[in-house]
Amino acid sequence: MRYDVIIIGAGPAGLSAAIYSARGALKTAVFEKAMVGGQITVTEEVENYPGFEQAISGFELTATMRAQAERFGAEFIEEEITAMGMEGLCKVIEAGGKFYRAKSVIICTGAHPRLLNVPGEERLIGRGVSYCATCDGALYRDKTVAVVGGGDSAIEEGIFLTRFAKKVIVIHRRDELRAQKIIQERAFRNPKMEFIWDTVVQKIHGETRIEKLELVNRKTHEISMLPVDGTFIYVGILPSNELLESRIDLDTGGFVITNEYMQTNVPGIYAAGDIRHTVLRQVVTATADGAVAAWSAEKWIIENYDSFEVESAKQ
Repeated sequence: MRYDVIIIGAGPAGLSAAIYSARGALKTAVFEKAMVGGQITVTEEVENYPGFEQAISGFELTATMRAQAERFGAEFIEEEITAMGMEGLCKVIEAGGKFYRAKSVIICTGAHPRLLNVPGEERLIGRGVSYCATCDGALYRDKTVAVVGGGDSAIEEGIFLTRFAKKVIVIHRRDELRAQKIIQERAFRNPKMEFIWDTVVQKIHGETRIEKLELVNRKTHEISMLPVDGTFIYVGILPSNELLESRIDLDTGGFVITNEYMQTNVPGIYAAGDIRHTVLRQVVTATADGAVAAWSAEKWIIENYDSFEVESAKQ
């Protein structure tokens, strides 16, 4: 099967790319092995996506994006991609035992937070367990929240949370932070921030929402309970790069390096959203990336395929 554009991943970046690509009358396929919408589908309230006065669920937002892409003719294929390669300019994708060829590929496989892997964590994601203060911080006005981690992200996001929460408790497995000294100093000066040292979370309690954290001190082995309204976990972020073509350049963290046009070092292959090296990972930046990637892919196809004819998605 042949397409003008194949998009790998159907999170906000992939959905945006599909809308722009299909609307430009390019024959477009979107591959998604799990749930269309990506991680944002588990977020109960998205308050910072432009155009919605009232909060909207992540599931509803991305379902609307999918419907919009399908209206323009984008095809969604629910298969896991098992291989990706090249045949000259042509890009070849293998999924479900079939081969798919495209003039251009947009990689939108995203990234995922490193989990604590403790009981209750995955069950309560979106119900008090979060990995993004910028996304969910405003939901915790005048409440008590915990931040798990001690690096730059954990402490910077903890400081951000003090804009809303009445108390931010940082839980760190060591007796000193790993964050830059200047960030540490800001945190220690902040009257809303408290610190629990040499401690890890061993269980997250709650029925329909988070209620408390079960903590254990790594030195004394003492177990304690900490009532909280929310917990923000910052123990690392991992790119979903397992299937990327080996010639694509990655940074030291494994994220795809692109230019401002979302172009990778391989002609005709683009990356958008959380999978790429970027300073901010939000729905709005992912959708913007997807739009730029689709525009760039269309321009590249026109310039590199002499016999280019628009393959209408109606075919």
